[in-house]
Amino acid sequence: MSPQSTTEIDEQLDRLIERYGRDRSALIPILQDVQEQQGYLSRASVIRIAERLGLPASKVYGVATFYNQFRFQAPGKYALQVCRGTACHVRGSLALVETLKRELGVEAGQTTKDGLFSLEEVACLGVCGLAPVIAINGEILAAVAPNAVKPTLRKYRRAAEAEAKQASNPERGRQ
Repeated sequence: MSPQSTTEIDEQLDRLIERYGRDRSALIPILQDVQEQQGYLSRASVIRIAERLGLPASKVYGVATFYNQFRFQAPGKYALQVCRGTACHVRGSLALVETLKRELGVEAGQTTKDGLFSLEEVACLGVCGLAPVIAINGEILAAVAPNAVKPTLRKYRRAAEAEAKQASNPERGRQ
């Protein structure tokens, strides 16, 4: 997702304020909607929300950081979610998290410097019979072993490279 301009953020917030009102009770639904639309809560969005609701930006940021659902970094092109529910935990999801952190060079909740991957630990993906699972942009990978992580990441990197080549040379794809 590309960053939004201040004008786009303002227009988006105007619609949300019209929908939810300016009361403090509207803060969480507004934060949720902004994140859903942008993919994360940008600094500019937090400041604008605070201005619109008449709250200090520190208060808005404090509420947003209290809840795990809010992100402050743009998600990667490929959003990796590792299930940490009971079934996945018992079947080795912690090893998957550790392997992904090592391979990507990020902690859970972060995005790689190249913007390709973001890593998130989630409480449950609801497919316990397939444990341990990873979701990549919503696609479930079942019974994932730690030694499958590297080839899987390589596959997505190659796909991104091919897509980038295609975008830089559109004529090539038409032949």
